[in-house]
Amino acid sequence: MIALANKRALVTGATGGLGKAIAAGLAAAGARVALGYNRAGAEAEALAATLPGNGHLPLCAPVTDSAALSEAAGRIMAEFGGLDILVNCAGITRFCPHGDLEALDDAIINDILAVNVRGVIACTRAMRPMLDATGRGVIVNISSIAARTAMGSNIAYCASKAAVDNLTMSLARALAPKIRVLSVAPGLVDTEFVKALSQDWRDEQAARTPLGDLARPEHVADAVVAAAGLLTYSTGTVIAVDGGRPLG
Repeated sequence: MIALANKRALVTGATGGLGKAIAAGLAAAGARVALGYNRAGAEAEALAATLPGNGHLPLCAPVTDSAALSEAAGRIMAEFGGLDILVNCAGITRFCPHGDLEALDDAIINDILAVNVRGVIACTRAMRPMLDATGRGVIVNISSIAARTAMGSNIAYCASKAAVDNLTMSLARALAPKIRVLSVAPGLVDTEFVKALSQDWRDEQAARTPLGDLARPEHVADAVVAAAGLLTYSTGTVIAVDGGRPLG
């Protein structure tokens, strides 16, 4: 068990499949967790009640609203007294064949880039003063192996995750030495979003993965906890959690 006792964390997109697992992993390691959400306040409240430990905070933190993020930072400071760990997990996508550029309209592109890319910058900007103040803050950006393979739900999503990995390197350089910045890049994760797809397709994807199965949300959470509490001399790097999918 990696000990994160007395650490204070914010997970954006905490009510999604990955966000819930990450929040649970951090809480199990001893952290007090702010559960950032956009509209799913009731889900965040319910999640807070199920997490190990005490004092977890459902928190309205829409990553496309910089003013709201500043308010969220103020609430974290008031409730937690500071912040040690930021997990930029909020993200969106939509399935669209890579060759169908007409279906990938401007509204979809703008939404993906606003949440997946601008949201990482905006949330980092809002939380940086608290992370700086600890002198040992850490930011974990949830990316995807789509950043490297250019295979994913649509081409804008792949590009957005490549941007996240580039941001991770740029921010690691810019925010050092007080803040470490890492990416965790999952492969295909068996969230509710994926479970809603064809079982035959999911079985095919699992068979194409060298480790023989799809990633579980808990695999991603384990990597985030390790990045926050164990890999203390790593920054600006991408941690793949993909079962070797690019090798297939």
